[in-house]
Amino acid sequence: MEKHKSSSEEDSSGERGLLHKWRGYSYSTTPDRVLLSRPVLQAALGARHGVLLVEGGQVYSFGELPWKQTQGSSVAAEPILEAVLSEQRVVFVAAGSAHSGVVTEDGGVHMWGENNHGQCGLSGLSVIPNPTPVGVVDSETMPSQTVKIQEVACGDEHTLALSAMHEVWAWGSGCQLGLNTSTFPVWKPQKVEYLAGRHVLQVVCGASHSLALVRCLPAPQEPCKPPPDKCGQCHQLLYTMTDKEDHVIISDGHHCPQWVELENTETKSGLEGSPDQGSLGKTGKNSLLELSEIPKSPTSSTNPASTPPSSSTPASEPQNQPPVYGQEPADLSITGLNEPEDPVINGEACVEASETSNSEPDCCKASSGSVLGTGMKSSPYPDEQAVKAYLKRLSDHSLPEHTAKTSSTLHSAQLSGDPADAFTCNPLIPVAQSVTPMGSALNNLVVSCASAVGERVASTYEALSLRKVIGYWVPGEGRERVEERLRQEEPMQGKKSSSLGDIREEEAELSRRLSLPGLLSQVSPRLLRRTSRPRMRAVPLASGGVPEADTHLPSLQTEVWSWGRGQEGQLGHGDLVPRAQPVCIKSLNGKEVLRVAAGAHHSLALTAQSQVFSWGCNTSGQLGHMESPTTFPHLTKLSEGIRVWDIGAGQQHTLLLADGDCIQPILYYSGQQVKDEVEQMGEEQTGEYTQQPVLLPFCMNLGYVSSVCAGGQICAALADRNVMGFIASLHELVATERKYYCKLSNIKRLLLQPLLKLDSLSSTLGQSSAGLLQNLIGRLSRLSQLTGQNSALLSSILRRSRDIRGLALLDDAQLFLDSYSEYCTAVCDLLVMGGFQALVKPCNDVFGKGAEVVQRLSECSEEGLPIADNLAHLFYLPLKHLHEYGRLLLKLATCYEVHSVDYQKLQDASSKYESMALHLKRRRKDAEYTLHFWKTFPGKMTDSLRKPSRRLICESSNKALSLQNAGRFSVNWFILFNDALVHAQFSTHHIFPLATLWVEPISEENTGLYGLKVTSPEESFTLMTSLPAEKAKWLRSINQAVEQALGGQGHDGISPSAGLTQRVDPPISRTASYTFYKESRLKEAMYEGRWVSGKPHGRGVVKWPDGRMYTGTFKNGLEDGIGEYVIPNKNLNSFDHYQGQWKDGKMHGFGTFKYASGEVYEGLFQDNLRHGHGMLSSGKLNSSLSVFIGQWQYDKKSGYGIFDDITRGEKYMGMWLDDQRQGNGVVVTQFGLYYEGAFSNNKMMGTGVLLSEDDTTFEGEFSEDWTLSGKGVLTMPNGDYIEGSFSGVWGTGLKISGSYYKPSLYDSDKDTPNALKLGRIAVHSEEKWKAVFVECWNSLGCDSPGLGQTSIAWDNIAISLTANRRQQRDSPELLSRSHHKTLESLEFIPQHVGPVTLEVYHTIRRYLVKACDTPLHPLGRLVETLVSVYRMTYVGVGANRRLLPQAVNEIKSYLCRIFQLVRFLFPDLPEEGCSLAEPPKEKSDSDTPGKHPGSPKPGCVVSSSALLLPVLLPRLYPPLFTLYALDKEKEDDVYWECVLRLNKQPDLALLAFLGVQQKFWPVTVTVHGEKQQVISSTKDACFASAVETLQQISTTFTPSDKLQVIQLTFEEITQVVLALLKQDFLWSMDDLFPVFLFVVLRARIRNLGSEVSLIEDLMDPCVQHGEHGIMFTTLKACYYQIQHEKVT
Repeated sequence: MEKHKSSSEEDSSGERGLLHKWRGYSYSTTPDRVLLSRPVLQAALGARHGVLLVEGGQVYSFGELPWKQTQGSSVAAEPILEAVLSEQRVVFVAAGSAHSGVVTEDGGVHMWGENNHGQCGLSGLSVIPNPTPVGVVDSETMPSQTVKIQEVACGDEHTLALSAMHEVWAWGSGCQLGLNTSTFPVWKPQKVEYLAGRHVLQVVCGASHSLALVRCLPAPQEPCKPPPDKCGQCHQLLYTMTDKEDHVIISDGHHCPQWVELENTETKSGLEGSPDQGSLGKTGKNSLLELSEIPKSPTSSTNPASTPPSSSTPASEPQNQPPVYGQEPADLSITGLNEPEDPVINGEACVEASETSNSEPDCCKASSGSVLGTGMKSSPYPDEQAVKAYLKRLSDHSLPEHTAKTSSTLHSAQLSGDPADAFTCNPLIPVAQSVTPMGSALNNLVVSCASAVGERVASTYEALSLRKVIGYWVPGEGRERVEERLRQEEPMQGKKSSSLGDIREEEAELSRRLSLPGLLSQVSPRLLRRTSRPRMRAVPLASGGVPEADTHLPSLQTEVWSWGRGQEGQLGHGDLVPRAQPVCIKSLNGKEVLRVAAGAHHSLALTAQSQVFSWGCNTSGQLGHMESPTTFPHLTKLSEGIRVWDIGAGQQHTLLLADGDCIQPILYYSGQQVKDEVEQMGEEQTGEYTQQPVLLPFCMNLGYVSSVCAGGQICAALADRNVMGFIASLHELVATERKYYCKLSNIKRLLLQPLLKLDSLSSTLGQSSAGLLQNLIGRLSRLSQLTGQNSALLSSILRRSRDIRGLALLDDAQLFLDSYSEYCTAVCDLLVMGGFQALVKPCNDVFGKGAEVVQRLSECSEEGLPIADNLAHLFYLPLKHLHEYGRLLLKLATCYEVHSVDYQKLQDASSKYESMALHLKRRRKDAEYTLHFWKTFPGKMTDSLRKPSRRLICESSNKALSLQNAGRFSVNWFILFNDALVHAQFSTHHIFPLATLWVEPISEENTGLYGLKVTSPEESFTLMTSLPAEKAKWLRSINQAVEQALGGQGHDGISPSAGLTQRVDPPISRTASYTFYKESRLKEAMYEGRWVSGKPHGRGVVKWPDGRMYTGTFKNGLEDGIGEYVIPNKNLNSFDHYQGQWKDGKMHGFGTFKYASGEVYEGLFQDNLRHGHGMLSSGKLNSSLSVFIGQWQYDKKSGYGIFDDITRGEKYMGMWLDDQRQGNGVVVTQFGLYYEGAFSNNKMMGTGVLLSEDDTTFEGEFSEDWTLSGKGVLTMPNGDYIEGSFSGVWGTGLKISGSYYKPSLYDSDKDTPNALKLGRIAVHSEEKWKAVFVECWNSLGCDSPGLGQTSIAWDNIAISLTANRRQQRDSPELLSRSHHKTLESLEFIPQHVGPVTLEVYHTIRRYLVKACDTPLHPLGRLVETLVSVYRMTYVGVGANRRLLPQAVNEIKSYLCRIFQLVRFLFPDLPEEGCSLAEPPKEKSDSDTPGKHPGSPKPGCVVSSSALLLPVLLPRLYPPLFTLYALDKEKEDDVYWECVLRLNKQPDLALLAFLGVQQKFWPVTVTVHGEKQQVISSTKDACFASAVETLQQISTTFTPSDKLQVIQLTFEEITQVVLALLKQDFLWSMDDLFPVFLFVVLRARIRNLGSEVSLIEDLMDPCVQHGEHGIMFTTLKACYYQIQHEKVT
């Protein structure tokens, strides 16, 4: 806006914000321009004065200002500055009849003027001469907070303020405040609680009434909440239930005392301020009694309210004639009392209460007062008699109490609008009038309702609920209210919005109730079926049906609420009753009201469709129409094409600002003609007035009017001059948008709604077209709503800033472009499917032959076009509007400097709209081309190929394309659509989806032919063209179509922006989905994922129709890599589930297979079979799992394996063949039995050895499990044995024939040979777990152990690590940070040249430690598997002491075989027991520091145990040590008993007992850092450091670590002795042994025997004869010594 700013600075007063004011409408009237130095931003007019806001935030007043005490005369002809406000920046001004208010930038309110009624919000002063701040404080918050205000509105005696939180605050006097109070004036601003929680958009004040424009509450997302069951005021139950024999009585006749008092006081206050107060006659009880004494007339049959509406017109409402008075039901007395919290809000309850209390019956007083008062003067109702009769009927309700209550329930239910109240159906049926007990009245009502509606219920229900969703309007404005009711069924909405007193709505209530589900329980389903008709699915048509997602655009879904005095009908509820609380004007719901205005006694509402509704006093024609009654909103009479966009209302006149034929706005006036000569006199004039709005002739001279206002008898208009064409361009843009919105509304109203009412519509159109029409209508509604919101926004910009800031067309361009694109798609889809042709018949049916409406709406210049073309033209109209956007934005841009930001912004937006318009035009052409093609295409194929989104690109009907090698007589027709290539032959056709189509040109050099090779997943063929140009055309077309299909733009074509960067060839690798159709393993399967050149390649998913599904990677069309496969098992109603590695379409490599039966296999696969090492667990619960772990061959157990049979409590470890135990094996049971021997056919058969827990042994022949059969020897635990033939099952009686031997004491011990033989018939440890090692060798690229190349092995390790890391990267949570570091360090291969030195040896050792730490490395995987099989073998039942030798041998075999792998990876590493090159001086092994400089150069010797035990043993330690503990149990028990006994002795006694020489006895010891003398009672103090050191032997794993601990213990003992002797000293064994024995005893190591055995079995052979060996022998000797120690 730079230019404008500069121009306005030069002559700001001459260009913008020029204010003109005048009176009346005669031709002689000429407006006066108010001269001010700055542009006027806003004007407000009171009864005799005005307030102006100018640029810079200053405020001027003019007119009669009696409150100003400074001037001699109180009339200011020229505007005077309100200097008090000069410090403030004012943003809003308002004027009441004799007071003014402004809002400042920080949200503060200042008021001045008359204050007799508290309207200035300042107590104690009757006049406020100058603007004074008024504090609006919310005292409900803690602490109290000042409320920021946006706008104020002033009436005669009251003021309203709208806060930034969109709540309403009020102060002053009268019921028009809407407050729960009886004391006036209200000096302090109070919140209008009735509107709390709602989003109020605007408030305005009339002389004694108020209006608020409120945004509708959003429709409920979930089903409606049930209504509250307790009273909001007194918390008693609203509903009570009484159970009778055959029925339940439900009563909601709750009466709330608190509420009545509140209401009474409220209406009383409203009354006191009422001008008609005096006309009431008597007050108090007399009045009520007098009313009650009128004889009660029976309910007359002429009263429409008491008869159900006739079935033919369920919601018909007389619109043009004044209603009979009898049509006003009991609501007259209730309307002022509508409060959402309590359902019992009606006059009856109030009357009843007032009889029993001493308070005056104010509610009756107020209502009847105002009715009688006005009824005598100007009421449109027939006569006073009717009023009395009506009030009499009312008072009759209060005589029998229960009747009142019953009818009150009906009214409350009806008013609350709650779906849950559907059972109370319709209060108009005269059940409630009769005097019946309360419960039965209600029941009768429901029953009579059900019977009254009869068969009509179902059809009405269906029709209404359908129409509710479709949201179309029933003809006649009255019906619109019905539809509004239908739309607002959310309980809160219903309760708060219920307007009372419109009889026509009451009649509509039945239809509404019928549309609710509550009543259907009374209707049989058969009835529903009989009355149902085929119908279209619901289409949201009204703007109410489309959610408003764009919160920054103004809402069109609004309601108007009114309250205050209603003696002139200015509240719009169809009556003259005052309302002390805001009530929603139902008839304006859904009218999209954007602004409201209030004159002294009339009201106006301006809609988004640029229409004006008016109601209230019409004595001077100020409503702009002569309709009656004037108590309802009616449209002002304006000629067609006049679109109003601003309104103003004065004392007795209305001013309208509208669009005419040209861009410049025009003014209309309706109301009193003001005579100049009596201008100064305040009398009412009875002169001429307008029948309908008249054009003000001078409006064209004012320039471009941007807003109007009116007040008193004055009119004012704010205008701008056309600066540099900007103002004119802006006005043109806004006027065009308003016109366009009216056009869209007309299409909906005149064309779509009548069409949708046609019952046969969906059957005529057919399923697909009906759906497409529904979609089109939805998109049109969305577009229409967006346009309406934009038009409202533009109008408000014009009224306020007149600047391009905030233009949605710029800021939210994408929203508009998307909406148009979606709409265009919907139109094109319907066009392609021939939908417009199908609509011709319905159009003729609805609009008569020729359907002129369509012709008229389509604005088509050509005469005599078919209806279908006109319809298409009509629906394409909105797309032309994009050009308008482009043109007008460009026009605006030209008003700016070329280099400015605004210019750029407008220019960019303009080009976006233009390019979208061209793009949509192209899409329309495509659609028309496609439609033309379908008309000529043979019929049969059309049905199967014709799809809404399918567009034709090109086809080969001109024989330009032929199939290579086709038969002579074959016909091949190729059609390229935007989603598929179709190959059509005589009667068949085949469809190739474009996403999975690859096309490449065949080179012409050799063949001279112009061909294209086309590849699809299951076929490939060659297409020949006759000319190179044809070849190029088809190649380009197919490639472009494929590219678009892949880009997801196949339907809409290229988006305008993407057109520039088109790639020539679509990618060879792509993501797409495809369903296979040929005979193959993939038949009918759907694949979704990556492709390369016609084959699945990369990640993807295959789903078969039978439920099978594969998810994972593919290679050249086959499953390859990691994948997951699910196979449904119908018999077990579950799934088989495989997850693991695949190769060439088969399970291959490591995987986990979970069977539907509950079994789980985890291990290796080959060609879909279990093959290699694996573990199968079966059983439902973890506790009852039976597990096999071992080798598999071709899906069967073969080779070495372990079977843990939990059910039998046995564990088998041995050889298998074809799923059966075959060969040597061992069985241990949970009862301690041990068998080793031969198995055959799954049974113990052949030679074997059987031991029981007590060492009873049998060695001999077996025939079945645990069944002896044949020769053998049975040995008793005491050594006796029987030799002979045995038969029978072990554990039952054995049949024996043989000899019994009792060996003499001097014979060699018979146990020993037996014990030695164990393990002889078991599987040799080298034979165990071969498959595990083979798997590891294979992963290194070797077919069998040791055969292969080291370099290939390292490559495989690198590949394995990288692949695994990539896999883990996809799910990083699987790896810890340390694990990441390990993986990174493993990527460096230990390099060395030449022989292995100690340094290289250490590098290798460190590498191995890391490699074994991660299962992603082949060695780590091997170690992990070995650890798991070892634990599976020797844990649980396998923890049997007889297995110890096998367990130890198994570890030694692991070491040997892993060392073989290590030497393969590091070929220069010497063999076991050989020395390293160049032995340096330092120790060999920091982890296994069992070598000492005194040992025979152990640091230079390569040993598998030193290298690998530190890695392996800590993981195998728990099961191994358990076996040692079991084996040494007896010795350890003897040893431990001895330790406990000897440890009772004090130190000196024990040293003496063990024979330690006196010179080695410590004299002083350090306890807790203090030196203490050793005395006879000292205990556990001598050699304490050595004892502590030795205790650490239990915390180490490997023998070398344990030996290190022993060595350190010796060193600690030596330190103590050296300190004692104070001289060098060499131990002799005789001296050392007793001291060491003392330390061992004091160390109290529980399983010392196990520790000793473990070291002995697994220590490195090369240290057996060194210093470590001697120290170990000493420890062992101590152990045996302690066992045999005799305490004397």
